[in-house]
Amino acid sequence: MLSELRTSKLSPHRYYELYMRAFDELRMLEIFFKDESRHGVTVVDLYELVQHAGNILPRLYLLCTVGSVYMKSKEVPAKEILKDLVEMCRGVQHPLRGLFVRNYLAQVSRDILLDINSECEGDADTVMEAVEFVLQNFTEMNKLWVRIQLQGPARLREKQEKERSELRDLVGKNLHVLSQIEGVDLEMYKQTVLPRVLEQVVNCKDELSQYYLMDCIIQVFPDEYHLQTLETLLGVCPQLQATVDIRMVLSQLMDRLSNYAVSNADVIPEFLHVEAFAKLSNAIGKVIEAQVDMPIVGAITLYVSLLSFTLRVHPDRLDYVDQILGACVKKLSSQPKLEDTRATKQIVVLLSAPLEKYNDIVTALTLSNYPRVMDHLDNATNKVMAMVIIQSIMKNNSCISTADKVDVLFELIKGLIKDLEEVTVDELDEEDFKEEQNSVARLLHMLHNDDPVEMLEIICAVKKHILCGGPNRLPFTVPPLIFSALNLIRRLQNQNGDVVEEMHATPKKIFQILNQLIEALSSIPAPELALRLYLECAEAANDCDLEPVAYEFFTRAFIIYEEDISDSKAQVTAIHLIIGTLQRMNVFGIENRDTLTHKATGYSAKLLKKPDQCRAVYACSHLFWVDDPEGIKDGERVLLCLKRALRIANAAQQMATVTRGSSGPVTLFVEILNKYLYYFEKGNQQITTAAIQGLIELITTELQSDPPSASPSLDAFFTSTLRYIQFQKQKGGVMGERYDSIKV
Repeated sequence: MLSELRTSKLSPHRYYELYMRAFDELRMLEIFFKDESRHGVTVVDLYELVQHAGNILPRLYLLCTVGSVYMKSKEVPAKEILKDLVEMCRGVQHPLRGLFVRNYLAQVSRDILLDINSECEGDADTVMEAVEFVLQNFTEMNKLWVRIQLQGPARLREKQEKERSELRDLVGKNLHVLSQIEGVDLEMYKQTVLPRVLEQVVNCKDELSQYYLMDCIIQVFPDEYHLQTLETLLGVCPQLQATVDIRMVLSQLMDRLSNYAVSNADVIPEFLHVEAFAKLSNAIGKVIEAQVDMPIVGAITLYVSLLSFTLRVHPDRLDYVDQILGACVKKLSSQPKLEDTRATKQIVVLLSAPLEKYNDIVTALTLSNYPRVMDHLDNATNKVMAMVIIQSIMKNNSCISTADKVDVLFELIKGLIKDLEEVTVDELDEEDFKEEQNSVARLLHMLHNDDPVEMLEIICAVKKHILCGGPNRLPFTVPPLIFSALNLIRRLQNQNGDVVEEMHATPKKIFQILNQLIEALSSIPAPELALRLYLECAEAANDCDLEPVAYEFFTRAFIIYEEDISDSKAQVTAIHLIIGTLQRMNVFGIENRDTLTHKATGYSAKLLKKPDQCRAVYACSHLFWVDDPEGIKDGERVLLCLKRALRIANAAQQMATVTRGSSGPVTLFVEILNKYLYYFEKGNQQITTAAIQGLIELITTELQSDPPSASPSLDAFFTSTLRYIQFQKQKGGVMGERYDSIKV
């Protein structure tokens, strides 16, 4: 079987299977050699005897087997046998056969090496010789492993590399043994082990070997050793072959060190003492500089790994984070915009890491290089990153509290705030655009400062940015800013309703800003939204007791109504908003109020459809009767509005009769009846029981002229109204007496 191992015809995989079968037999032979009583020959004689085997390969396997028994017998110092064996193995130079015979030597000597520092074996010199044996064996095995790639035809190179990769553990086992030998302390590792291993790594000039051995070093030796020899280990990285995935090597090293720091906080001072960050940063810079052909994604991935290491080990050192971002900017400076999709994704990971770590965008805003990195993203990815930033703010409920930070933030999310070059809103998906702008609108509510002066500065800063957003964005971004400003105005009022004039943060100044914002909105045009916002501002001015300001806002709302709102449905909605807002105003004097109410009633009577006219006119009656102790109560003008509404309702009925051949719905009369009842209960002397009685009879007559079940909802509406009157009559009291004369 040992002679079979001399073959050159098997693939590495098949040879490995043959080797394992031979290995099992050799282990049985070793047990036999240990029992001297069975074969009657001393181990010394056996050691001499097997050296007379005719072929070198079987001789070496037998020699290693007997040598293992010889060393375990303690009849001779193990170091002498080891030295003898490792030198004799030089006799096999065939890559595959030599690799496996040395692997067998490593396996049979493993237990002896791990006990080399025991009381039986000696001193530090003995340990050193054991280390020397492993290093020598490792060096020769790696050379043989590298040479395997030279065997066979070039067309099978890919298959050979795969098979050779499957044998890598044979070489790596030596490093694993080195890490377990007692007596290999930090000093010996630093002075002997690491330099010798790294020397072999550099000299072999093989991509597969260099990557695997660097990975082995990182994985098998203790973390504290790596920390203390960081400069030596990193110094090798620029010397590796350009095709070696140095990114993975450094990433694994940084992951290992950061896990070490996280699991044991006491070692953090040691990281600072050895200047781990500076060494890693310097090494990455040298690697990127040395490998001129390294793709941009590889360089950025290295910075991502370094940033991850920094955020875990030195989360308090924002200067380190900014330094990494600055290095990334320097690397990206050669190309204005990234076109590599993989590199772009890594940039997003790089920029997202600080947000995830600190859970606070304010911290990221202090990083001067953060926006400079974002500038290198293409427009689409810039928007993606901007959405990530906004989502982070919303998730962590972060508050942006100064105008300077607002400026920095809006510079970061400028892809959502304004059109970037070569991209127009028309090219964007409508749903995506709405989602983006709604996110910006929600963001505006996160900008807050309890100090009114600071808050006003924030509002001015936001205004400067959003007014550059273009007509499509303003309807999303202006309203939240206006409500933020209105909230500030109300905060400026004390509990007694007096306005606190604190420095420049006065309601008048804020109202000027509000007017500018709504003017920008109305110029888009977005008349309906502008009208609503003017009315909101008018109501706020009313609360501040600023009559001229409130009147001005109402005037602008009326101008928009007259000039810009032509759709009949929009007019109906607008006039009801105007009436409802005006009804709540108490700041106007008699003259101004009369002017505005006259305008409102005039607009109401000019609506296109008669039913809309009717409803708007009877709604205007509330402008003359405010249910408040100090509110206006002009019963005569209320009655005039209701009578006018009745005339319009009657005209609507006649038109319906002409056009459809039958009377139209009587709903308007029932609605007006309910208004009569409202003012009747409020004590309006102009509303008499006779008027109510007449209206009831009119509705009853009209309903009788309609076919049965023509309008079930109307019947239910009128029935409910009559039931309410009956209820009030039965309730008794003052109100019951007033209702008593009404017959239903």
